Amino acid sequence: MKKTTHFGFQEVPIEEKTYRVREVFNNVAIHYDLMNDLMSAGLHRLWKRVAIETIAVRPGMQILDLASGTGDLARGMSRRAGSEGHVVMTDINERMLHVGRDKCIDHNELKGLSWCQCNAEELPYPSGAFDRVTIGFGLRNVTDKDNVLREMYRILKPGGKALVLEFSKPIDASLSRIYDIYSFSILPTMGHIVAQDKESYQYLAESIRKHPDQDTLAEMMREVDFESVTYKNLTKGIVAIHTGVRA
Repeated sequence: MKKTTHFGFQEVPIEEKTYRVREVFNNVAIHYDLMNDLMSAGLHRLWKRVAIETIAVRPGMQILDLASGTGDLARGMSRRAGSEGHVVMTDINERMLHVGRDKCIDHNELKGLSWCQCNAEELPYPSGAFDRVTIGFGLRNVTDKDNVLREMYRILKPGGKALVLEFSKPIDASLSRIYDIYSFSILPTMGHIVAQDKESYQYLAESIRKHPDQDTLAEMMREVDFESVTYKNLTKGIVAIHTGVRA
């Protein structure tokens, strides 16, 4: 029997998910930043700023940013790492990396940044190579979350810190009901009007609901040996920041 995994609310053969996710982000790449602003009413910028504060980047650090997309986290961390530091932007999707690199060029922020197209489940870096590793709004899209967390742990130096910024479970029941209406009615319609792509944004809404809640993800991090695992909720749990340390 073929192994399956979820693609949104669908069950698909496990080998198909990576391809399908790649197609989604091929479709949304051009409108990605605009849709992020519209979908979150600009809040994604605040969430990313809080994440950058939380990961405590210091000058000279070597940092790996997974699922970089258009590079907001990477550029923010690069400013703090300074001229002696370095941030590697990675993504499995070539088109998203190109959009991210163009954005860095537009902001004149190429120094201290490099790019690598790779799968977060099989990182092409030696163990203990980085001081920090981050993934923002990308963990829910991978095929095997445990593999990604193990790779994040592996490539960190002892004492290095990992951060996961991701949509999560609202802690308020009334907000959760409103959030469901927004996610499954308004969001796909917005995707259709702005990006001419209702299906991709339907998937993105579904992928959020399939993602582990705050406590489950924290336990997953502990199971791959992260220590001092903590999380904090933003916007009443719509988004959560998880952190862990390699011993």
